Amino acid sequence: MRKQFDVTVDQSTTAVDALAGASGLPKQRIKDAMAKGACWWTQKGKQVRLRKAKRELKPGTRIQLFYDDQVLARKPETPTLLENKGRYSVWFKPHGLLSQGSQWGDHCSLLRLAEIELNTPCFLVHRLDADAAGLMLIAHDGKAAAALSELFAGRAMTKIYRARVAGNLMADDLRLDTPLDGKDSISRVTTLSRDEDSDTTDVQVRIETGRKHQIRRHLAGIGHPIVGDRLYGTASAAGLQLTAVELAFRCPVTRKAQVFRLPEQRP
Repeated sequence: MRKQFDVTVDQSTTAVDALAGASGLPKQRIKDAMAKGACWWTQKGKQVRLRKAKRELKPGTRIQLFYDDQVLARKPETPTLLENKGRYSVWFKPHGLLSQGSQWGDHCSLLRLAEIELNTPCFLVHRLDADAAGLMLIAHDGKAAAALSELFAGRAMTKIYRARVAGNLMADDLRLDTPLDGKDSISRVTTLSRDEDSDTTDVQVRIETGRKHQIRRHLAGIGHPIVGDRLYGTASAAGLQLTAVELAFRCPVTRKAQVFRLPEQRP
């Protein structure tokens, strides 16, 4: 079942009672959906998630429930906190975990899981494909989020990935600069190792820009799609063999150089 419920209450009531009356769903399901981020309302002029089922609503209050039982039934992969720097933290996002949620819920997103684990506000700084794994930064206040985001936008963040690609790709800092979506896009590829048995190559990719699916599209564009890429290559039970393995930058908070690397650098 995938359905949207839009309710404007005409008398004082609780959120769960209003949604139960409009949807016909059991209250326990509604409470679960709300806890998982599928309910929205307007607070201080901004659309935000409403998680408290017993929230008292005044007449004229509008709330929305985006109910998808398949989304709500998903079990999230567990991210790993690598380092907490106070105003931001560094995480390992596993394959399959979203960077952030959607209107249908956020319980399977790094942003929400980090918020729960650290019990502190969390702000998205950058994104990583759900199919990919690797390092991500999460900010814990608005100023830190803006400053870190500016590093990504201003190309002041070193971003290095590892990928396993189909075929024999021999490259030494190969520059791929095919524009994507009408924007400049630059990826630099270096071969790490070759597996004759599987006819695949492990490569390191450093990106200077951050376009949507940049690495996946650039590698597929030269005839070497990433193994397990269901969008630009061939799907695999092993999943997308792409991992963000290094982030390096000058911290906007301390002004000191920071380098974060995964201990196991594999796709």
